[in-house]
Amino acid sequence: MKVFNNIITDPVYVKPTEPDTFLQRTFKSMIRDERDLPFVYLTLELTLILLPLAIILYFPLPAWAWWTAAIAYQVLNNFRYKGPFGLMLHCTSHRVFFNKKYGFLNHYLPWVIGPLFGQTPETYYTHHIGMHHPENNMPEDDSCTMPYQRDSFRGFSKYLTAFFFAGVINLARYFIRKNRKKLMVRAARGELLFIAACIGLSFINFPATFVVFILPFLISRVIMMVGNWAQHAFIDVNAPDNSYRNSITCINTKYNHKCWNDGYHISHHVKPSMHWTEHPVYFRQTLHEYIENDSIVFDGIHFLHVWLWLMSKRYDLLARHFVNLGNKYSSDEEIIAFLKARTKKIDLATVPATTAVA
Repeated sequence: MKVFNNIITDPVYVKPTEPDTFLQRTFKSMIRDERDLPFVYLTLELTLILLPLAIILYFPLPAWAWWTAAIAYQVLNNFRYKGPFGLMLHCTSHRVFFNKKYGFLNHYLPWVIGPLFGQTPETYYTHHIGMHHPENNMPEDDSCTMPYQRDSFRGFSKYLTAFFFAGVINLARYFIRKNRKKLMVRAARGELLFIAACIGLSFINFPATFVVFILPFLISRVIMMVGNWAQHAFIDVNAPDNSYRNSITCINTKYNHKCWNDGYHISHHVKPSMHWTEHPVYFRQTLHEYIENDSIVFDGIHFLHVWLWLMSKRYDLLARHFVNLGNKYSSDEEIIAFLKARTKKIDLATVPATTAVA
């Protein structure tokens, strides 16, 4: 176990002391929050590197050149950019990126760059903002983890299969039930247009379409479910709608530097519109809430570690990185028992229909 010593290495915003350059002033004039300037740089990098690679793959090239471009595309896509882009899309879904004057640019990430990562246009926004946060992992949330044994690979496989083959259909049904037809149309439109584009482009150049769109789509759907599973793997059956008790937080990890403090999932559910740079400060300020709610906080690891160690039942490794807030536990064995209790399958019939998000 770890003791919280009030040291957090995760990124916070520090206002620059040097005068802005011309480009910095220009970019800041276009976006709603100057703290999102790193998003502009990442968007430009993706536009100048990944997008040209995707286009090149559709040209008639010598085999060696095509395979070089294909491998480079996959390496950059999956190992360099997938996390940062995915969480940039997440942040800009919660907080509008460009200001009103340049509002048309807010469509650029979901409609132009997103498909390169297998993100079908607007389905992420409609699922995450339109359903997941309002429902907060409760039974009406189609990505709810409660009815599964959350340290079981078999349980995760069922969860992934259900989402992969019926996720968008269930999302559309949810919006119809809730009379939110505009969101239903946006979700279905993005999904269907992406599928139609892949079919059409496959007739032109199937290998390129597979590398550029289809494979990233398959990987993206798996990664999103791995992340959501880990974020909502530990649930207090007595308060499943309490964000402090149905989510986790990961602090002091390189992942938070690379992926915009995504590890702070508890505070993200408590205040979904909070800017990504504010989470470490808010965590310190509200530490008493984490202690009072027996919240689960890990130090030095991120969600992929949590998922891998749950699938392999390595509770000893989870306990090693568990932050003993309030010094409530005297041994790793106590922590392991606590964590195991939080991963048990929950009968949805016993869960109240109404939610009370913390």
